[in-house]
Amino acid sequence: MSAALTAQDVSRIASNGTVLLQDASFTLEEGSILAIAGPNGAGKTTLLDVLSGITDPTNGNVLLGNRSLKQMPAADRARQIAVVGQQDVPDGRLTLRDYVTLGQIPIQADRSAAEHAEALERTLDVTGLTTLADKKMGVLSGGERQRAHIARAIAQNPSILFLDEPTNHLDPDAKGRMLSLVAGLGITVIMVLHDLV
Repeated sequence: MSAALTAQDVSRIASNGTVLLQDASFTLEEGSILAIAGPNGAGKTTLLDVLSGITDPTNGNVLLGNRSLKQMPAADRARQIAVVGQQDVPDGRLTLRDYVTLGQIPIQADRSAAEHAEALERTLDVTGLTTLADKKMGVLSGGERQRAHIARAIAQNPSILFLDEPTNHLDPDAKGRMLSLVAGLGITVIMVLHDLV
């Protein structure tokens, strides 16, 4: 297996000098799933933001494969990295299908319209959203919206998926389904969880 992502002595220091993250180093193989757990304020989201390229590290480096994230153009990042954040709030007037389709924007030139349509249907199917595809985002339940966020990220066809608390505000049964869905994707996943229960 080759490395999907490598963190090399990554640190993040706030403008006021507060150390948010210090000397994180690890390598994650392709297809692995990494769960980052801990209490509020432990730096989980900061680590996720640095690893996904949302925030640059103050020190250290993040490699995607063998390429430094700092040196990758935004278009290259968008073709390989998908992020589902805690604060994702899509326009409630969009249909679920249209929202998920937005994930295909970075890879629009890679496939024909027919191939994109087929990939979209597969994504809706694997996330269990086919029957909800024509509903407006504003009427979906929390769990349905969370699956829609993941479906939009999957539609991007990323090599690595970052999830910030994907099970937040879900009941135990929905949490289990969400984690099973993520585990079954077959791609590298890094997720922040408040706890592992």
